[in-house]
Amino acid sequence: MSQVRGGQRRHFLKVSALTAACLATSRLPVAGGQPARATTVIDGLGEIRVDYEPALLDAILESGVRACVITVGNPALHGPTAFDDVVSEIQVYDRHIAAHPDRLSRAQSVADIDRAVARRTIALIYYPQNAAALQDDIERLEQLRGLGVRIIQLTYNTRNLIGDGCLERTNAGLSRFGVDVVGRMNELRLLLDVSHSGEATTLDAIRMSKAPVAVTHAGCRAVFDHPRNKSDTALRALAERGGVVGIFQINPYLGPNARNTLDEYLAHIDHAIDVAGIDHVGIGSDREHRSIPDTAEERQKLVDELSRLRPVTAAGFRWPFFLSELNHPRRMETIASALRRRGRTTEQVEKILGGNFYRLFRETIG
Repeated sequence: MSQVRGGQRRHFLKVSALTAACLATSRLPVAGGQPARATTVIDGLGEIRVDYEPALLDAILESGVRACVITVGNPALHGPTAFDDVVSEIQVYDRHIAAHPDRLSRAQSVADIDRAVARRTIALIYYPQNAAALQDDIERLEQLRGLGVRIIQLTYNTRNLIGDGCLERTNAGLSRFGVDVVGRMNELRLLLDVSHSGEATTLDAIRMSKAPVAVTHAGCRAVFDHPRNKSDTALRALAERGGVVGIFQINPYLGPNARNTLDEYLAHIDHAIDVAGIDHVGIGSDREHRSIPDTAEERQKLVDELSRLRPVTAAGFRWPFFLSELNHPRRMETIASALRRRGRTTEQVEKILGGNFYRLFRETIG
């Protein structure tokens, strides 16, 4: 277990006890070795799309995944249609889950995740990636909560009324409205996410929130200097307040190579653990759970998708977005095996694969 530093000590005992208590009863098979002990496998931000065939969902279930945070709404929207877009996608997923109760469920609490474990379904947690959907109406937070949302990202790449994104020219912190939004989210037990937020906005949110904060999907800037990756300062602050960072699996954001490998990915996990501690690191794949063909057609699909999310493409588009070793629906098994080969204990693997996010959800959304 990594050494716990400075301000983390006051949180360490509480976190460790909760994490141990929260490991539930879904078994994660480990390819090529003995199965891990019982744990709840959680993707802190992934894609479980409505066009996934039952066989693909079954493969994801076989990997041990029992909860996945999914994006609802186009995060690049800032105008009056942004809120309606989030609501529309929630309705689509509600209908989809209702049509597939044997494989999918909706999670608004850890009790719902526990039920997904017991029923062997994937619990989907709704997550708008841009609080711009609020516009200037803070009471929309309560509306979103009523629709099942439990996690909201404050900013997405650019500036909104709350603060700056990571691709903004400036590095401003939270606005006055942003401070109010943080406070109201705390009151409503909505988990704050700052994955795409700029440095100052990230640090402001962590310091001003009365509850732990998430970075559901990012990497480590010290490993690879990219705007979407978090500084050591941010990682330490996140851990000191009980938060969790989910390490994403986006090839061009993990290293300088045309095709980074599993080793580059694991280097981000290792660094996050060294800086933040084993109790504050998870997986937030930020990718689809299907096998993506390495073809010109799939490349064009991604280009078309990113064109809806500008200015993401300005950050440097590079094909492929996926890592070859993790380009399949049972990627969590691959990660677990790789972590064990690098000397991680079963307890550490359980925390990374889901125990830490489970604890965070229990402390925030309840």
